[in-house]
Amino acid sequence: MSHQPQKIKFSVAIAQPGYQKLINDTLGDTKRVQRFVSSITSAVAVNPQLQECDPATILSAALLGEALNLSPSPQLGQYYLVPFEDKKNNRITATFICGWKGYKALAMNSGVYRYIYTIPVKKGELIRYDVFSNVFEARAIEDPLARDLAETVGYYGCYELLNGYKEILYWSKEKMLRHAERYSKAFGPAPAKKTANGKDFPGRVSFAEYEAGNYDKKNEWAYSSFWYKDFDGMANKTILRQLLSKGAPLSTEMRMAYEGDGMTISNNLTPDYLTGGEINDMIIDIADATMDDPPNTSPTPSEVLSIDDIK
Repeated sequence: MSHQPQKIKFSVAIAQPGYQKLINDTLGDTKRVQRFVSSITSAVAVNPQLQECDPATILSAALLGEALNLSPSPQLGQYYLVPFEDKKNNRITATFICGWKGYKALAMNSGVYRYIYTIPVKKGELIRYDVFSNVFEARAIEDPLARDLAETVGYYGCYELLNGYKEILYWSKEKMLRHAERYSKAFGPAPAKKTANGKDFPGRVSFAEYEAGNYDKKNEWAYSSFWYKDFDGMANKTILRQLLSKGAPLSTEMRMAYEGDGMTISNNLTPDYLTGGEINDMIIDIADATMDDPPNTSPTPSEVLSIDDIK
């Protein structure tokens, strides 16, 4: 029979010699170390879900973000510390999740991109997309307010290198929906059921029904996935990662972000880069009423439930 190991407060763990050595060896500069320790300790103190995480995983994820010079601020959306339930090791882990704005920042900081961006495509804007000749034609709605209010029909991403090489990618919203439903356990239609621990899961309606407001509002928690809360943000990250995977030049920092996205760490501080399947096994199950959504300061665990966002 497994037993939950005794929890150590992060503020206590981070003061231990092994943790201090890891921080100093990674960051080096004394002032940077002090700022990092202060900021991460404060972040954990105000987030009850992070307080439940294995301290080693919090430190590992935060150090990766610091090494990449990315901000953990939710307002900037560059990277997040997201709690997961690691059932295999009987613990809660904090996992580094790079946001699409983080990938964009790393790409521009590499000095080889002239521009890189993703954008939702609105109804009436698309003229044609030829995947064989790498041609995308669209005419933007000129009124910014009208464009914001218009229906989204797809997602477009592109980049151009300083040497003039360009790459583009377009997915229809239907394709993005199929992608999200395939890889996110907390998104898409789901029947009502009785969970393993005896709790009732109310089920979920289709995304179209959800957007139309045709669902029981008392079951709002069943729609806590970030695919519901910020579908465009999730779609932007998916398009950007798919775009960069098509032979884009990746700096050392970009490769670190790719490899670290969805990373946990073992009890002896050894990094463990999870496969998509392992992430799915570890994810906190929405059916167990664990509320995918951390309190206001970080995205939901389900934000990473697309394989391209992990590999």
